[in-house]
Amino acid sequence: MNNFKEEQLCVAIVSEHASARFGGEAVLPLHYFLFLRKRGVDSWLIVHERTRHELEQTISPQDKNRVMYTRDTWLHRALWKFGSCFPHRIRCATTGALMHLITQHMQRRVVKGMVKSHGVNIVHEPIPVSPKQPSLMYKVGAPVIIGPMNGGMTFPPAFQAMESRTERAAVWIGRKLSGVANLLVPGKRHASLLLVANERTARALPPLLKAPVQYLVENGVDLTVWKPADARERPQKSGEAIRFVFMGRMIPLKAIDLLLRAFHKLTLELPTHELHLDLLGDGSDRCRLEELATHLGLENGVQFHGFLPQSQCAQILKECDAFVMPSLCDCGGAVVLESMAMGIPVIATNWGGPADYLDDTCGILVEPSSEEELVDGFACAMKKIVDNPELIGRLSRNGMEKARTEYDWEIKAGLMVEHYLSVIDVGTPPD
Repeated sequence: MNNFKEEQLCVAIVSEHASARFGGEAVLPLHYFLFLRKRGVDSWLIVHERTRHELEQTISPQDKNRVMYTRDTWLHRALWKFGSCFPHRIRCATTGALMHLITQHMQRRVVKGMVKSHGVNIVHEPIPVSPKQPSLMYKVGAPVIIGPMNGGMTFPPAFQAMESRTERAAVWIGRKLSGVANLLVPGKRHASLLLVANERTARALPPLLKAPVQYLVENGVDLTVWKPADARERPQKSGEAIRFVFMGRMIPLKAIDLLLRAFHKLTLELPTHELHLDLLGDGSDRCRLEELATHLGLENGVQFHGFLPQSQCAQILKECDAFVMPSLCDCGGAVVLESMAMGIPVIATNWGGPADYLDDTCGILVEPSSEEELVDGFACAMKKIVDNPELIGRLSRNGMEKARTEYDWEIKAGLMVEHYLSVIDVGTPPD
């Protein structure tokens, strides 16, 4: 029987990044730290110093001394510069992975010291969420939990050509070599517990694991930031503008170009309606997307906002009627949960993370059968939002309820504490 209590926990959260600004998985360790501290759990955050400026502005003064930074080295900078020449997925699997291991090598020494000096009795590595990425968090003197991981993603069959042959070959080789890498760098083999978000990720784990595997959703939603908007069941008034919104990085796999084409199609089908599309975020694809919007004659209907703080994003979402996410290779998709929490109906590609969160009670999923069918599907789904105001109300209510009961970070922090307690009496795996 486990007699260990929550107030006896001392948790070290180890990650390369902890940032709301970076987007993607980088926000996960920050949320774990903030919500564990909110619960009163004795917890520490160990990160690379590249996020120091943001964290010093984000974390409360009384908790700033609980963040420990590993330094940026010339090797980090050289790998980052070299990796910036490659496509995103190749960069993540090569120079990004090497940078992570260099950082972890430095962090491992810090963690082992904290186990001795601060009484750390749980080490939690929430990112990278890739199930293939090796971990150096082993033999640190305390049980290690890795995850929740979320990966094993590929592009839909109709969109395989979005990756060049070089990219596909590099990803394939990387996945094949990951088994060897995880034998040489055996953090996942020595872990006390591996958490995965879904069956797809469990299948992608490296072979010869000793650690038990359990399921826990990767993402959550902070209901103190993404608060419910006004009730959306009101009928649209004649002449009232309908606003759609996208939020995320502007990179090819997000398929924002297809969204622009779908929005253009919608404007042609509904010439008497005032329609708007707000694009929140930035990235390598932004210039190309702005040129496409101009080419399609959408200058008056589409607004590129660039990167905005979460509070400003939430304010814009409050004014919108539906969130649109055409992404083709997203394992997670926290923005889907954030929109649901605010009562914003979601239209998303039926692939990856969004398909894990949505069903026809709280959103509209579009099949990625082909490029043209995806464009037509998003245009059709957006037209449903315009033509059926009562649909907004139904999807809004169901989405808010699902986000509140299943994905609230308060609940998720509690579930993670249960996992900490479940392994702590077992102790550290033998060397």
